[in-house]
Amino acid sequence: MAERKLSGWVKAALEYGPILAFFIGYVRLKDQVFLINGTEYSGFLVVTAAFIPLMVICTGLIWALTGKLSKMQLVTVVLVVVFGGLSVWLQDERFFKMKPTMIYLFFAAALGFGLMRGQSYLQSLMGEALPMRDAGWMILTKRIALFFLALAVANEAVWRLFSTDAWVNFKTFGLTAALFLFFLTQGRLLQTYGIPKEGQE
Repeated sequence: MAERKLSGWVKAALEYGPILAFFIGYVRLKDQVFLINGTEYSGFLVVTAAFIPLMVICTGLIWALTGKLSKMQLVTVVLVVVFGGLSVWLQDERFFKMKPTMIYLFFAAALGFGLMRGQSYLQSLMGEALPMRDAGWMILTKRIALFFLALAVANEAVWRLFSTDAWVNFKTFGLTAALFLFFLTQGRLLQTYGIPKEGQE
């Protein structure tokens, strides 16, 4: 299937819609308890159970509309299903709260493995969209690997030391803001090592 581009708002809706829906659902249902087939489930677990198929559907739509899924999207949806499913099945919120940790550790380890081999796996994923010299890609990859490792540690600290409310806010807004701010601070690196596209100075 040939790869196709999504418009900005469709891409944002499919990628961030499930996260926003989880947040809204949690805020509305967090204080409620639901009796399902004779078993009591907290509002958090009910919202988690709804989040899993929503994430799968949105990821499937991305694949259907573009003809392609990135490795990050595939790993993310698999971990959502595994850790979300474990939380609902075992009625233990901790598994779902650990999911961001596992995602960030996985990508930090993958990027670190590539760096040890003298390669930037990030460049193979984003090289066409972001032309940059090899040295710049190695620096950026190292920074992102360390950043993902820091996010994994931060997620562990927040869910273990703070309330579920604090963790949901951190997951919904804190992690997204951290990613945005991180890439915002990489402007000097992109200017130093960037390769002008054809027709640009």
